[in-house]
Amino acid sequence: MSAAPLYGLILAGGASTRMGKDKAALAYHGKPQLQWAFDLLSGLCEKTFVSVRPDQRDEPVRARLPQIVDRLPGIGPIAGISAAQLEFPHVAWLILACDLPFLSDATLTNLARHRDATRIATAYKSTHDGLPEPLCAIWEPSSRTTVTHWIAMGKQCPRKLLINSDTALLDQVDVRALDNVNTPEELATARTALHSSAPSPLVGEG
Repeated sequence: MSAAPLYGLILAGGASTRMGKDKAALAYHGKPQLQWAFDLLSGLCEKTFVSVRPDQRDEPVRARLPQIVDRLPGIGPIAGISAAQLEFPHVAWLILACDLPFLSDATLTNLARHRDATRIATAYKSTHDGLPEPLCAIWEPSSRTTVTHWIAMGKQCPRKLLINSDTALLDQVDVRALDNVNTPEELATARTALHSSAPSPLVGEG
């Protein structure tokens, strides 16, 4: 049996409380981070959407992109995962947080290449604690029942769901790829690191 089609979902429904400004609108690569992540996923997935809260639908950085609106706002990222699975129940979802400025096409391609469609999900192991990274992971259609049950039990943590499920785990190809940015201090550090790692222009180029 062939694997289900792969759709992409960028989680952009957070309140960005610690950052003090909308993380989806921050620019690390010459465009809003949400647009940059959307472009990355669109090269890999048949369709790509942005997960938003009902009150975010008309915000400029989100309004220009295809959306899936949370049906249960206020319970964190799992609300976006659940809404996507209810909208398109027969596809697999590559779920991606919008605040991963070090992410690369190589990391996403490796995830898709090593997808195990017989498991509930395929995820990278955190380089910090070895546990599943649920917000750069492929969630199979078979996970929908588990997600629904998880929410019904009053549970909200997608990482704990994957820990307690039949999840395929991969080693990261880049140890910084899934480092997220939540505070102004982390923002400054990330921009410095990205700038310093950018390739220098060739002599005589231009």
